[in-house]
Amino acid sequence: MFEDIIEAKASVGHFVKKRVEEFKKLGREGITFYDFRPFLDVQLKADIFSELCFCLLTANSSASIGIRLQKEIGIEGFKRMSFEELVHTISRYGHRFAKQRAERIVKARETFEDVLDIINSAKSGREIRDLLSDACSKYKVEGFGLKEASHFLRNVGFDDVAIIDRHVLRYLRENKLVPDQKTLTRRIYLMAEERLQDVCSELNLTQAELDLYIFYIKTKKVLK
Repeated sequence: MFEDIIEAKASVGHFVKKRVEEFKKLGREGITFYDFRPFLDVQLKADIFSELCFCLLTANSSASIGIRLQKEIGIEGFKRMSFEELVHTISRYGHRFAKQRAERIVKARETFEDVLDIINSAKSGREIRDLLSDACSKYKVEGFGLKEASHFLRNVGFDDVAIIDRHVLRYLRENKLVPDQKTLTRRIYLMAEERLQDVCSELNLTQAELDLYIFYIKTKKVLK
């Protein structure tokens, strides 16, 4: 079982390792440089706030659009562009929720120092995820549920959380590791994360690595 992951590791393992190193550098140093070639002809510099904004943009859209927007807007743009400028830029890329995403980026500026404090604490990725996604938490990021918070944390170097997006969920269902339910409840999300951890243990991978391999299996790309 999981021969497809083993094959993916043999094929693109060096790209996955490089991407995880980029994530770790971002969390450790506060800045990183991404090179998505040959899967996407984009290179960009990112800081932690622009990575948070990338995760807001990618939700209900695609990693490719999020990456292109992250490069277009840039580190300073995410911090300083007006709401109207953000809406205009996001709309040009065909994003369906340009106004909502622009609102969330502007709002995220207000609480980002709290977010930095919590990700630099001694808490685990799972503990921080709950704080970033819980509506009652002072650390809540508007637009972050379990998936989006996990995405952000993985991208700043945490490897103990799983990103249960449509690609991963389809993979788990195809392998009969989770029930075939239409609604992704918190219970199903955490169950899926545990099933993925079982796969990680069997194949000696982290959650961060496994997610990138499953994404590659489903899309033939190593992105983020």
